Amino acid sequence: MMGRCNQCWTFRQSIIMVASPFLLLPVPIAVSITHPEHSKAGKCAYSMMLMAVYWMTEVIPLSVTALLPVILLPLLGVLQSEDICANYLQDTSMLFVGGLTLAVAVETWQLHKRIALRVLMFVGSSPRWLMLGFMLASWFLSMWISNTATTAMMIPIVQAVLDQLYEHELAKLQAGIDNPALSLDSSEQQLSAGTSRDSLKLELKDVNCTSSEPSSVQLPPTRSSSTLLRDHELEKQNKRMTKCMLLAVAYASSVGGIATLTGTPPNLVMKGLVTKLYAKYGAEESLTLNFGTWLVYSLPIAMVTLVLAWGWLQILYFRCRMPAGGDESVKEVIRKEYTNMGPISFAEILVSIHFGVLALLWITRDPGFAPGWGKLFPDKYVTDATPAMLIAISLFMWPSQRPRFLCCKDRNDSSEISPVPSLLDWATLNRKMPWSVVLLLGGGFALADAAKESGLSSLVGNALSTFAGIPASALVVILGAIVAFLTEVTSNTATATLIIPILGELSIQIGVHPLYLIFPATLACSFAFMLPVATPPNAIVFSYGTLRVRDMVVAGIGMNIMCLAVVALATNTWGLAFFKLGEPPQWVKDQHTTVPTSPAFTGLASTIYSFQNCTGLT
Repeated sequence: MMGRCNQCWTFRQSIIMVASPFLLLPVPIAVSITHPEHSKAGKCAYSMMLMAVYWMTEVIPLSVTALLPVILLPLLGVLQSEDICANYLQDTSMLFVGGLTLAVAVETWQLHKRIALRVLMFVGSSPRWLMLGFMLASWFLSMWISNTATTAMMIPIVQAVLDQLYEHELAKLQAGIDNPALSLDSSEQQLSAGTSRDSLKLELKDVNCTSSEPSSVQLPPTRSSSTLLRDHELEKQNKRMTKCMLLAVAYASSVGGIATLTGTPPNLVMKGLVTKLYAKYGAEESLTLNFGTWLVYSLPIAMVTLVLAWGWLQILYFRCRMPAGGDESVKEVIRKEYTNMGPISFAEILVSIHFGVLALLWITRDPGFAPGWGKLFPDKYVTDATPAMLIAISLFMWPSQRPRFLCCKDRNDSSEISPVPSLLDWATLNRKMPWSVVLLLGGGFALADAAKESGLSSLVGNALSTFAGIPASALVVILGAIVAFLTEVTSNTATATLIIPILGELSIQIGVHPLYLIFPATLACSFAFMLPVATPPNAIVFSYGTLRVRDMVVAGIGMNIMCLAVVALATNTWGLAFFKLGEPPQWVKDQHTTVPTSPAFTGLASTIYSFQNCTGLT
């Protein structure tokens, strides 16, 4: 019996993959029998539930699961293949591709590493400020490049600095021990990852072991118990420091990604699904969500959570008594690493210019509080994908070295003139671009389209009308906690894909602004702090072997509580005022004739809107 159970457990993924389609078959069959008019909705629900099982268990790759709508929906008669396939490369997908193309260029020319090292050189060598430096660099870089790439780049730098800090403290501890019978082999000074840091090579000098005459041998004095105790304390302190720094980088990378629309896939999933929701009700023109307006809402949240994470990790591991530590040798490690990169290259300068221009174009296209350059073109003709692709294509045109022909050639340069490679080539982009995420985005959009056309979204919305009695401000906290838990056990992109359409229909049923529920849930998809498998940055730092699952759970619970509190506060203050979340749009009122007022938005919202009315602000 136990043998069969073990075999079943060994092949559990294959069993789930094969059994799930059959176990879920009663859903569409029952709906077709009891409610024939909703048979399409039942078939769509079957497809969505099967994809949810596959996404949560990862029995096949996430991106492959995202292709299932292309097979299931036409075969089940829910949607035509042509309509489904059109979802896999939309405006939001091109925004994602354009942003990641620039990120690949930044990684290719090591600009992200130069930025990180410059930040570390600025903050100094104290562990407290070094930790902030690591977090600031990770936080900023993860806004523009993937959280995984940021963490993978930062961790080796963290490890080198921690090794130098430990050696400095160890040298201070051993400064008072001077024994001529002890010699430190130079080869042992380089501490390997698997070697105990306090291992020393002993040599016994001037001892004639073959002499028949009695001789006195002076043995090395044993280390005192106090010295051993100090060694033990130093080892414990170093271990705490390592855990603290590793978690700091992982958390800063996750928090930084929420600040921009392109910083993390759930943000782009939200953008695409919200656009579809508004288009479904003919209200696309009233949607003010773009790169600049999202930045107004999310950047302060990212900044506050970064500071809270910095303080929380210090309290958790050092009770606010982080060792002073640090000396010139730590600065030298960072300085040497920076020097090894050489002077800033022509390619790095050009990539920096592209980076700055794209950020400026995104922010100023339609900032919300003033007309942007997008108003120079017909309405809806220009989106955030336009400047993203402009910069992406430009990277393939600009040279990676200073031109050396015609008027650009140096008179003293006698070398042979030849073409130089561009800042980016297709082979590099194709190798580093996460195309799987593009498919994942498309699968989510296809599901949302099918739910709308089959009527499933309306049925789900009607079923969720029971939540109308719960204040919307309480729903923000409840839903945020649920999503934060789900994202610990499944992909954050898959979580956003499944949850956001449901919240869109829920908001219409209870008569609140859709963005009031969707924004906090989207951010909660990135709050995967508790488990190593929750997100790639967590997995990277856990793979170093210092952290235990218990360490991540304890630190992650505190992070989740603080982040959810900040998001709830932000949504009910500047988010409420900037996006006018306290008043549902007209199309929501048309769908929901009885809109709750005071239960949903309490005193804080009323105060803000009273202030706006008194001052004339809109």
